[in-house]
Amino acid sequence: MSESSLDPQVRSASLITIVVATVLFLTKFVAYRMTHSQALFSEAMESIVNVLAAAIAFYVVYYAAKPADKDHPYGHGKVEYLSAGLEGGLIAFAAFLIVIEAVQAFYKQEPLHSLEVGVGLLAATGVVNVFMGLYLKRVGTQKHSAALEASGRHLIADFWTTVGVVIGLGLVYVTEIYWLDIVIAILISMHLVKEGYELVRKSIGGLLDEEQESVIQKIRKLINKNKQPGIIQVHHLRVMRSGRYHHIDAHVVVPEFWSVEEAHDNTNLYERTLFKDYEFSGEIHFHIDPCRRLYCQYCDLKDCPVRKEPFQSYREMSVDEITAKDEPRDVTQK
Repeated sequence: MSESSLDPQVRSASLITIVVATVLFLTKFVAYRMTHSQALFSEAMESIVNVLAAAIAFYVVYYAAKPADKDHPYGHGKVEYLSAGLEGGLIAFAAFLIVIEAVQAFYKQEPLHSLEVGVGLLAATGVVNVFMGLYLKRVGTQKHSAALEASGRHLIADFWTTVGVVIGLGLVYVTEIYWLDIVIAILISMHLVKEGYELVRKSIGGLLDEEQESVIQKIRKLINKNKQPGIIQVHHLRVMRSGRYHHIDAHVVVPEFWSVEEAHDNTNLYERTLFKDYEFSGEIHFHIDPCRRLYCQYCDLKDCPVRKEPFQSYREMSVDEITAKDEPRDVTQK
């Protein structure tokens, strides 16, 4: 695949993520080896997940950027949802390993060493994490990369975990109640299970084309903004997302007296008009429904030979209306 098919900013963000994640893991591992803290071990384990996730995301953003082909007519973007789901699974697995290590440490009761140095190193990694997370989330949102956005959310969540660990280990240092270290590690594992579950759930939602209200709202605004004579109503709208590529299909109500050629040409023009302002790439397919003279007061088509009542005004279509599966009906009857 040519590199030109991948956004340079996405590529740079993916490479930077791998480098930063590796450095942070090594820093946390050194801090753990110095202190023998189970809380720091849990942070190091999560950082291993970050390194693996960054490496996976690096491959995924390249693969997802490949254009549609004969074998993948809707493109390769859905692989990003698999990446986010795999990251969630890795996080949950890391939580399992943390609990095992914490239980073993409870019975060994090894003393902690150089806690102030370890906490200082951990605090430094937390600062790097939050800035890296905000950067990835911004790039992922701007470039519509589910993999980068998931990594960004994970790093921001990791920062707040780090804040909790720093505070907890500070209490251990001051009070010398060392079993608190094990409690902190177990609390981190519980947090990671929740975070992993959320990532997996969102990944499954993307793979199954779960309706995303923010996308539907954007399409609704475009429909209401781009009025076109003869395009009377849109309903039964559905969106299949494959990364940046969106396949949209919907029913569109047109004048019942239009010929097949007129309906085809006018709906094609309407498709192009909508996609001019749409921030994603993709395609729209319309199924054509006849008006059955039910929308006359909202239709401004001039010289209509079947009009039953005069045009009064346009009306804003709601999300419920454009996603409804019902056949055309008299919209004045609620």
